[in-house]
Amino acid sequence: MKKTILLIFVLSIFMACHNPSKKQSKPKLVVGIVVDQMRYDYLVRFADKYGEGGFKRLLREGFSVQNTHYNYIPTYTAVGHTSIFTGTTPINHGIISNNWYDKYLKKIVYCVDDNNYRTIGNDGEGGRKSPNRQLTTTITDQLRLAQNMQNKTIGVSIKDRAAILPAGHTANAAYWFDGGAQGTWVSSSYYIKELPNWVQEFNKSGKVDAYLSKPWETLYDINTYTESIADDNNFEGTFNGEEKPVFPHDIPALRSKNNNYTILKYTPSGNSLTKDFAEAAIIGENLGKSKFTDFLTLSFSCTDYVGHQYGVASKEIEDTYLRLDKDLESFLQFLDQKIGKGNYTLFLTADHAAVQVPAYLQSIKIPAKYFSYVKYEQFIKEVCKKYFKSEDLVENISNFQIFLNKEKIESLKLDVNTVAQRLADESISYKGIYKAVTARTLQTTSFDKGILNSLQNGYNQKLSGDVLLVPTPATVSYPKKGTTHGSGYSYDTHVPLIFYGNGIKQGVSKKEHEITDIAPTIATLLQIEAPNGNTGKVITEVLK
Repeated sequence: MKKTILLIFVLSIFMACHNPSKKQSKPKLVVGIVVDQMRYDYLVRFADKYGEGGFKRLLREGFSVQNTHYNYIPTYTAVGHTSIFTGTTPINHGIISNNWYDKYLKKIVYCVDDNNYRTIGNDGEGGRKSPNRQLTTTITDQLRLAQNMQNKTIGVSIKDRAAILPAGHTANAAYWFDGGAQGTWVSSSYYIKELPNWVQEFNKSGKVDAYLSKPWETLYDINTYTESIADDNNFEGTFNGEEKPVFPHDIPALRSKNNNYTILKYTPSGNSLTKDFAEAAIIGENLGKSKFTDFLTLSFSCTDYVGHQYGVASKEIEDTYLRLDKDLESFLQFLDQKIGKGNYTLFLTADHAAVQVPAYLQSIKIPAKYFSYVKYEQFIKEVCKKYFKSEDLVENISNFQIFLNKEKIESLKLDVNTVAQRLADESISYKGIYKAVTARTLQTTSFDKGILNSLQNGYNQKLSGDVLLVPTPATVSYPKKGTTHGSGYSYDTHVPLIFYGNGIKQGVSKKEHEITDIAPTIATLLQIEAPNGNTGKVITEVLK
């Protein structure tokens, strides 16, 4: 009798494990959320003030990868969004910055500008964009390919680059907010010929003006914002028309002096508007309603604008995240209702983090510096004149890279590698420069760890400069009010990463993972090929 019961028990387990009907069904919708400029420590720092339904719900019910870092330089918005969704770094995907010097066109180019296309949604220039500078596929492209283009991919963000690059080459559409005098959501003729009715209706809804009709006041009593420094300080920027960077910010009175609708980007209301538009996209495009898996890429950009203006320790940044937490709670409830809890998979991360305002660090005796390109360019001219009798050997210095004038160098019968190495060697003596490496070194030497490994991962032989520079920690080229990002140091590379929903375990990992691991992990979950330039690894502990 006991043997019979044991046999039945074993057979029942075997059948449960091999019954196709018991297999985990694929999600109806994947949502990839990027919070622009979100440091990992914001999850912890503001935790006591977060509600139970936003960040805390994701952490409680999802899987948090606590030690996720960017593994390349530079940590900028376009590069971050591209690396998340391609599973690789600039060495392969070709988005080496937001703007960079094109050594073939001999001019600065913007990552998504494309004059082959026109704006869809208004008569301005804000929609002349495409993902054509992105050289590899994205996870969104791979999902479209795997389903013979029968699913949908929609990209949404206030920033054009944050909508376009994650959605990939095959997206049905990407939408972004055109500020200034326009105040509407637009797209590009790369994707569509005209705005769908649901976008037109959204633009006519009056939501934008409604969000701009009220002053920006703190969500809670400002005296309870003890996680931030004093509201009135010398380290924060202001809106045009303001005397001090303090609450409340009278947005209705200030908008005319701050490029009209563009001011919305610098307030938490811009995130709320983005959330509203994403919900409208899900309804308008019927995402998650077919037998195929759809993908929504959603980037909250206002956190970045606020961070740049006020810094990472400000009352404004704290209030922005407390309000974003409310928006996340609302959005998750929307997904539960419209897609169904258990029917969607979501991940949340950031495209980079940010450094504390260097002037603030200096005030408390922590080493920090400001880097002047104008002064450095003069220094380089003097070096060139001293060693090579010419000041015209450099075409451009930007993004901590030097692009040499190779035609001039050849005309003087000089060796390009010799010139580059001399500039690198001399740059080490320049205040604020920590390391300087030539392109030749990056092509012939493999750095397997540390800051030079990050520099190498961000180097693209076809597109990058001839000398690459690494500034000292907490050194930025930025005004002394507010802050920025871009380095390979932990304050810029350490970001949150949370997976949630269909096919995802509950749990926490303290192992170090790279941002490029997201795309292959989602590919494995969906049982599709990873992006064609992928260098990331699957985070196996996340998956059921």
